[in-house]
Amino acid sequence: MTASRIAVMRGYQNPDSPIMRQHVTKIVATIGPASSTPEMLEAMIQAGVSVVRLNFSHGTAQDHIERARMVREAAQKVGREVAIMADLQGPKIRVGKFAEGKVQLETGQPFVLDAARSEPGDIGGVGLDYKELPNDVKPGDMLLLNDGLIMLKVEAVRGDAVHTTVVEGGELSNNKGINKQGGGLSAPALTGKDMEDIKTAMEFEADYVAVSFPKSATDMEMARQLCHVAGAGRGHRPFLIAKIERAEAIPRLESILLASDGIMVARGDLAVEVGNAAVPALQKHMIRLARQLDRVVITATQMMESMISNPIPTRAEVSDVANAVLDGTDAVMLSAETAAGKYPLQTVREMAQICEAAERFDPAVATDADFTGQNFTRIDQSIALGALFTAQHLGAKAIVALTESGSTALWMSRHRVNMPIYALTPKVASQRRMALYRNVQTMLMDTHADRDSVLHQAEAQLKAGGVLQSGDIYAITCGEPMGAPGGTNMLKICRAA
Repeated sequence: MTASRIAVMRGYQNPDSPIMRQHVTKIVATIGPASSTPEMLEAMIQAGVSVVRLNFSHGTAQDHIERARMVREAAQKVGREVAIMADLQGPKIRVGKFAEGKVQLETGQPFVLDAARSEPGDIGGVGLDYKELPNDVKPGDMLLLNDGLIMLKVEAVRGDAVHTTVVEGGELSNNKGINKQGGGLSAPALTGKDMEDIKTAMEFEADYVAVSFPKSATDMEMARQLCHVAGAGRGHRPFLIAKIERAEAIPRLESILLASDGIMVARGDLAVEVGNAAVPALQKHMIRLARQLDRVVITATQMMESMISNPIPTRAEVSDVANAVLDGTDAVMLSAETAAGKYPLQTVREMAQICEAAERFDPAVATDADFTGQNFTRIDQSIALGALFTAQHLGAKAIVALTESGSTALWMSRHRVNMPIYALTPKVASQRRMALYRNVQTMLMDTHADRDSVLHQAEAQLKAGGVLQSGDIYAITCGEPMGAPGGTNMLKICRAA
C-alpha cells in the first residue's frame, strides 16, 4: 500500500489530490468576529470544517449574506464544498436591562420579574423581553436564569409581575436567558424575526436551516413551508435541523425527527430544563433514534468551551467530543470557540485530532442483523443497504454511490462500516448537503452519460485521488436510466483496472 493511499484512507489530506480531507465525523464551526476573514475561513476548511454555522442571534441580514459569500469563496479556493447552516434565533426568553448593567442577587432576597416595567432594572427587579412569562408560571415554579446559575422560586403572580425568592444567587446581567424547570414556556418556536431571517437565508441558499426551541412536529412543518415559499424563486429547498432544547420536545422526539431532516442535541438550554444529569443519556438516545430514522444528528454546546481563551482543551472536553463520536453522531459543533474565541483555527485542529483518534479505535461495526433484520419498501434503499452488506463481507476498499439527491449516501451513512463511502453527484446543492453526513466524502461528477462511461469515469477519479489502486475491490451503486432522481436500482461489485 502506497503512502498516498494510506493517507487518504486514514483521512489525512493530500493537497494535490482531488479527494479533499473529510473526517468520518464532521465538524460544524460557527463563524463570527474571530473567524470572518477569507484567510481564516480557508484555513478552517482546510483543517477539517465541513459545515459553517451562521448564528442569526447576532448580526444583521447583510452581515450574514456577506459571510455566506466569503464561505463559498473560501471553499472554492480550498477545492471543497461545505454546507452553510443558518441557525435561527427563536424566541427571546430573556430579562431586560439593568441600570448598571448587572446586579448581585443574594440567596433569600425577593426579586420581581415585571413584564410591564420599562425603566432599567435594579436589585429589586427587572423588566422582561418575554412578556408572556406571567401567564406561563404559577407559585412554586422554579425559574432558572443565566444558564441555570441563578434559581428563582415563584411566590406569586400579580398582574404583569412575577414575584420570586432567590434560591441560588449570583451575578445577573443584561438580557440573560430564562428557563422554567421542567419546561412549559409557551413562546412559539418561530418569531417574526425568524420569518424574516428565513428570507435572508434563502437569498444565499443556505443548505440547512436550524430551528430553535421547537416543541412539536408542527413547528418544523411550519418552518419548512416558510422555507419553501421563501426559496421558491430560486428553486431552493433547504434541509431542516430541529434544535432539541426544550423539555417538551423529548416525549415528541420521534415525530419531530420525522418532520425534520435532522436534529441538534442542543445541550445548553436542554440541560437547564431537564437537569444536567439527564443530558448524557438523552444525548445517546437522540443520536441512536436519529440514525434509526435515517436523520442526521449534530452534537453541540460547550464541546471545547475552554478553548475560547486557552490554546488546548481540557481532558474532560476531549472525552466529551470522543464520546459523541463513539455514540455515532454525524457532527460535533463549535460555537463561541470559533466565533469569538482566541484560537479558532487551533480549536478546529484539536477537534479534528480527537475525532480521528476516536474513530481509529471505534469498535462499533454494523453486524449482519443490522442489514438482514429490516424490511424495505423502496428499491433504492434496499440497494444502498445491500451495497454495505456485500462490501463489508468482501472487505472492499470503498463504497461508491452515484446519487442525484444524496439519499443513497444518507442511508449508507446510517450504518457503522469500516470503509469510506464516496458520493458522486452532478448537483452542487446535493454535494453541500452531504457534507454533514458521517463517513461520506463527496465528489462532483456528471452522471448523465451512458452507464459504462460514468462507471469508468468514477473509477478513474477514485484512482486519481489515491482511494483505489489496480486490483482493489469496491462496490458501486447507480440508477438506470442514469440521472433519474430516486432511481438507484443497481449494485455492481468491481475490481479496479
